[in-house]
Amino acid sequence: MLSEKETGRYSRQISYIGEEGQERLKSAHVVLAGTGGLGCPAAAYLCAAGVGRLTLIDSDQVELANLNRQILHWEKDIGRNKVISAREKLEAMNPWVIIEDIFETVTMKNAPALTEQASLIIDALDNFSARYALNHAALQNGIPCIHGAVCGLDGHITTVIPGRTACLQCIFPHPPGGSDVPVIGTTPGIIGLLQAHEAIKLITGIGTVLENRLLIWDGRDSSIATVHLERDPECRACGINSSYATRTGERQ
Repeated sequence: MLSEKETGRYSRQISYIGEEGQERLKSAHVVLAGTGGLGCPAAAYLCAAGVGRLTLIDSDQVELANLNRQILHWEKDIGRNKVISAREKLEAMNPWVIIEDIFETVTMKNAPALTEQASLIIDALDNFSARYALNHAALQNGIPCIHGAVCGLDGHITTVIPGRTACLQCIFPHPPGGSDVPVIGTTPGIIGLLQAHEAIKLITGIGTVLENRLLIWDGRDSSIATVHLERDPECRACGINSSYATRTGERQ
């Protein structure tokens, strides 16, 4: 149940989603992998919205070059673990949200255990090996995963719902090249906010999420395109011959 102070704090959104919607947010557990350019705005807005439990996963330290876009990290945090830096800011922002920090690299081995208690997962990572691991964990645990990525002035986002939508490996069967991706700070801000927005819709049941749709943001002219997606029956992660299909009975 919401306290009187919580009801007052969230009154503007309760007027739209109702107390039941706000209680759903309070009961939700979001696992957010990555506390960088995408993860910082996503975490900040989920925290402000009153998500009950937010688990942050990252294995990096704050660097000077992060500060053009990673808004939860400040110059005094350089050299500190990102999850600790982010947790401290979020705890100061909203004392009613439980913030957990996990200093680990997401891998195929640990991703299922890291995410098994989540209501949903947010993929705010910056490399596809970890993204694929998170995708496999989402499929294994049957948990929706909101994927976002950016480059320069461009970004994209989609919501993966196991058994209903294309998974990340269907959409990107091979990882895009490059590791040191250039980025204008506002781009991950936009995509990270959209990830938080998708999460709020998914948790509360309000609106329509990006199910089997890839939203593409072109920051050069501030245009948005939406691409329809379909599951790939030959996908290594969720296709008919995958371990996922065998486990869930989808294999023909």
